[in-house]
Amino acid sequence: MKEYTAANIRNVGIFGHGGDGKTTLTEAMLFNAGAIERIGKVENGNTTMDYDPEEVKRTISINAALAAIEWKNSKINIIDAPGFFDFYGEVAAAMALADSALIVVSAVSGVVVGAEKAMDMCKKSGKARMMVVNQMDRENANFAKVMEDINAKFGPSAVPFQLPIMDKGQFVGYVDVVNMTAKLFDGKGEKDTAIPADLEGKAQEYYEQLMEAAAESDEELMEKFFEEGELSKDELLAGLSKGVLEGGVTPVCCTAAMPNIGVSTLLDNIVKYLPTAADMPAVEVEDAKTGEKIKLEKDGKFVAQVIKTVADQFGKFSIVKVLSGTLSASVTPYNANQEKSEKSSTPYYFVGKKNTNIDKLNAGDIGALSKLQITVTGDTLCDASAPVKCAPINFPKPSISLAVKAKKQGEEDKVFGGINKILEEDPTITIEKNVETGDVLLCGLGEVHLDVVCSKLKNKSGVEAMLTEPRVPYRETIRSTAEAEGKHKKQSGGSGQFGVVNMRFEPLTNGEDFEFVNAIVGGVVPKEYVPAVEKGTIEAMRKGVLAGYPMIGVKATLFDGKYHPVDSKEVAFKSAARLSYKAACAKANPTLIEPVYCYKIVVPSEYMGDVIGDLNRRRGRVLGMNPCDEGTEVVAEVPMSEMFKYATDLRSMTQARGAFTSEFVRYEDVPGNVAQKIIEQAQKDEDEEE
Repeated sequence: MKEYTAANIRNVGIFGHGGDGKTTLTEAMLFNAGAIERIGKVENGNTTMDYDPEEVKRTISINAALAAIEWKNSKINIIDAPGFFDFYGEVAAAMALADSALIVVSAVSGVVVGAEKAMDMCKKSGKARMMVVNQMDRENANFAKVMEDINAKFGPSAVPFQLPIMDKGQFVGYVDVVNMTAKLFDGKGEKDTAIPADLEGKAQEYYEQLMEAAAESDEELMEKFFEEGELSKDELLAGLSKGVLEGGVTPVCCTAAMPNIGVSTLLDNIVKYLPTAADMPAVEVEDAKTGEKIKLEKDGKFVAQVIKTVADQFGKFSIVKVLSGTLSASVTPYNANQEKSEKSSTPYYFVGKKNTNIDKLNAGDIGALSKLQITVTGDTLCDASAPVKCAPINFPKPSISLAVKAKKQGEEDKVFGGINKILEEDPTITIEKNVETGDVLLCGLGEVHLDVVCSKLKNKSGVEAMLTEPRVPYRETIRSTAEAEGKHKKQSGGSGQFGVVNMRFEPLTNGEDFEFVNAIVGGVVPKEYVPAVEKGTIEAMRKGVLAGYPMIGVKATLFDGKYHPVDSKEVAFKSAARLSYKAACAKANPTLIEPVYCYKIVVPSEYMGDVIGDLNRRRGRVLGMNPCDEGTEVVAEVPMSEMFKYATDLRSMTQARGAFTSEFVRYEDVPGNVAQKIIEQAQKDEDEEE
């Protein structure tokens, strides 16, 4: 591949809902550009972009895949993003790499949530976008209906640049609305034809929409349009290009990717209308020494950001977007985040899993470096003489946690070592240990996401992990006051052990976990043994009297006792305190309590009823509802035990349009019927251990 500068580079992300044909469309684009020799099929597991074993097995895209192609003296870096919502971390990476987006919708199903989310991400990040109505060869394909759907959801700024020509249900050609010409597909390419009579009216209507959209992008064009009622062809093209760059115009095209119809024309339109890397505004970075904000010039010193990390059996590749200067094998990249230099490396470009080295990557280009030792996703590589830091990439936060452990005993180190390697590739996964329950929690974006992590672990590290629901960190407390004597006496030859304590246990009302009061008078328990009583009580409270969960919210008062001048020892008073604790708390109305979290759930208003009904079934209390840009924010308090797989359930209820955050608020009593089951299970587990 020859060298390209920013003026001839386009970084295009392919986004949309799963099943609408993004990978198939990408495959056809690669074939037409000569990057591959045949068009693979997703269902056959032989596409260029879905090469991961898990993608082949599941016939869905899991990773954002790259392919660099050449078309009409331009280089197009294609980033094929997954459509399945468990892998939206990869979508975030693809959006960070892309300068513009191709949003794919099905000619049969129309606009669904994946396209809506892609459009929303484009608007928030200010990226130009083009929509393509794909699968025009499918039965019941209806371009006009899909256009109505697009305009209803995204407004009149989405304007058809093409109008499909259908003959007996077959996609046979298109009207080029911009030039008001028509083409027919002849199996080898396209041939000119007259605009069909039944499409003339619609084509003219769309042409007028294009004219208005072009005029709205520029004040001078708007004035001329008002005065003369039309624009010249050059003015129309200039206005459309500006409108696309600024996001005011969204071109809509049509293709049938599976039979490779209209895909070459789509590539022409990408080159013609989507912005080049040179059109992109200067990226703002932070001076690593002063913290000052500065804007990068494309011809300045070398700066690149690592957007994604790919690890396979051949090593680790860091996918970079060059923001300024040039990256070549002679460049020694300095990592501004780690404050260390990496060894120089030959840059590569990718076509699926195939990587090819290249002499250099200029500003605006996308490529990869191999075997970087200290660099992770999000880091900035730059010239050591002028270190800068790019803004961090906003990856989605984990929303589901499951306990993970090795399937076979003795393989724990291999399992967690393997997971840590996968973490390098996927910033949306975290692993943490719950010190209270002992569970190691694997956190991600959904159940399928975590299942894929375990499958990758088996494929890459040869060890198996299993996922289970985490244990809930229940607590126990008391609701009334009780007293008990604890007596420890041991006489078995040699020095004896003797200690007696009388203690009162009562509920704490100040929110503290434990308070100890020494109320001894007259020295019936010598002061040197009082710390042992407190320590023994604290140790005993690690295990409650109902189900063995830690006891909290207790005030313990030592008010009487006995000692022996020879046999009394600290160990005796610790044991006596434990006995007093167990006897008294068993009489003090012991209660099982559970963690309650506050959930803030943002959903489109039409799903409110389903969401609130579901929260009620989970023993939740709805505290309020607040209007927001995305619809309504529902604020509710719900027990943790009811919400382990809420991310999956909310996605199902809202067609993936809902999102939530959670925060611990307090412990509350577990209802009697639920508590009884927990206590019985705890007793059963204890019996099995014995």
